[in-house]
Amino acid sequence: MSIKSNLLEIKSCLPENVTLVAVSKTKPVSDLMEAYEAGQRIFGENKIQEMEEKFNQMPKDIQWHMIGHVQTNKVKFMAPFVSLIHGVDSLKLLKEINKQALKENRVIDCLLQMHIAEEETKFGLDEAELQEILSEINSDNFENIKIIGLMGMATFTENKDQIKKEFLHLKSIYDTHKALNTKNCQLTTLSMGMSGDYQLAIECGSTMVRIGSSIFGIRN
Repeated sequence: MSIKSNLLEIKSCLPENVTLVAVSKTKPVSDLMEAYEAGQRIFGENKIQEMEEKFNQMPKDIQWHMIGHVQTNKVKFMAPFVSLIHGVDSLKLLKEINKQALKENRVIDCLLQMHIAEEETKFGLDEAELQEILSEINSDNFENIKIIGLMGMATFTENKDQIKKEFLHLKSIYDTHKALNTKNCQLTTLSMGMSGDYQLAIECGSTMVRIGSSIFGIRN
């Protein structure tokens, strides 16, 4: 099946309240353009340099999402154009995003990444760290970022019960904090679910899914 037919098939099954991020990392611009021609406008990359190269070559109505782990020294390269940063997992990183967004005279949307998986290798905050960040960002020092939701990745396992338990855990954390409505924090987005588990994630309350191989085929 073509990229276009894969994309249209997935979109036809997504509820209206769920945003599709087409994960285009390692894929050539020609593949992204095929998805673009089929109506996709949100692409997710995990390397800032690759995202910057694609941004320079592609139409300017695309929203670029940074979905990989972000190193603070790289933030400045995407600050002029990134739409949403998914994996914010420390106050230090948030401060750097705010600093670089200020230089660009813009506000950058961010998701806070929660650690919900059993694997130690996955990045993310625990609930105490989340609480600390949410109290901190209501100060005037964070004029140039907006926290719009939470993100998390389940354990890489075939065990659907475990994945569901982790997704529901993230949903409960999200529900606990979504009443928090301040100038630079309004939780409206819950990003969880990828090609292998996005249907389950949606059942558990996800409003944003990141799908790569089911659209573009297996990664090179």
